[in-house]
Amino acid sequence: MWFIAAFTGYFLLATVVILDKFILTKSVSKPIVYTFYSTIFMFGALLAWPLGVEFLRGIDWIWAIFSGITFGFGLWALFIAMRKGEASHISPFNGAIVTIATYSLSSYFLGEKLSQLQIVGIAVLVFASLLLSFEKSRKNDGFHIGFVWAAVSGFLFAISHVSAKYLYELYPFITGFVWTRAFVGLVGLFTLMYPSVRRTFKKRQQNAKKEKKKHTALLVISNKILGVLAVVLIQYSASVGSVSLAVALSGLQFVLVFIIIYMFTLFAPKLFKEYFTKREFVVEMIAIILVVFGSALFVI
Repeated sequence: MWFIAAFTGYFLLATVVILDKFILTKSVSKPIVYTFYSTIFMFGALLAWPLGVEFLRGIDWIWAIFSGITFGFGLWALFIAMRKGEASHISPFNGAIVTIATYSLSSYFLGEKLSQLQIVGIAVLVFASLLLSFEKSRKNDGFHIGFVWAAVSGFLFAISHVSAKYLYELYPFITGFVWTRAFVGLVGLFTLMYPSVRRTFKKRQQNAKKEKKKHTALLVISNKILGVLAVVLIQYSASVGSVSLAVALSGLQFVLVFIIIYMFTLFAPKLFKEYFTKREFVVEMIAIILVVFGSALFVI
């Protein structure tokens, strides 16, 4: 059950990654502005209160806040990285860092133990993700500052995942999920300190009748709904299974991101396009095979 939930979640997340890059390139140029719209609506998680959400106890409030704000700042760092690099490369590199950091933190703080095959599976997925991170584009050749931001983002996401897992072990899933997601909204409030975020409200009022603004708003809202569904499924898989394995399966997301972007580049370049060399294509095909192999080790 946890594997199916994780797979579905990463499929939706692959779509979200591509839409994030599209929005950052075509509609919302500033990562801080997009961070505001990606985090402030997380307060909406509190609408699930009638479903049986409990109050946390004592220091657990600190862990929930910590999980929420690290996730929000992780999004911010990831959006900066995606502005500076290509989604098919930044996303897998970010995932590799998340996997390594989550496994390290969960082993140390939560005492998680994995089988030898599962550890090999994680190692294969990390290696595959790093292969997928090889970037040769018109703007960049190899490692660049975007990967630094992706690494920062990955570490913050890992802290968020492990903090959330700690709460999942003490409370029902719905309780841990609602509080950790709701506190992501605190990052949205923080971004209001930036003039570029506050200026968007004036622009929206002045251009409210323009069709382009309506389409952008619809795209952002749809993308956030998909993102919420993806996070629910992935967090659920982490709550009922191993948080390290659930995160390691992110390699599937990167395969889907690459395939979708490559298909757009071939057949609909006006909508979305990335630069691919022949060598890069071969490397990424090898990485895809490794992802399938590494993922299979989790269910043996």
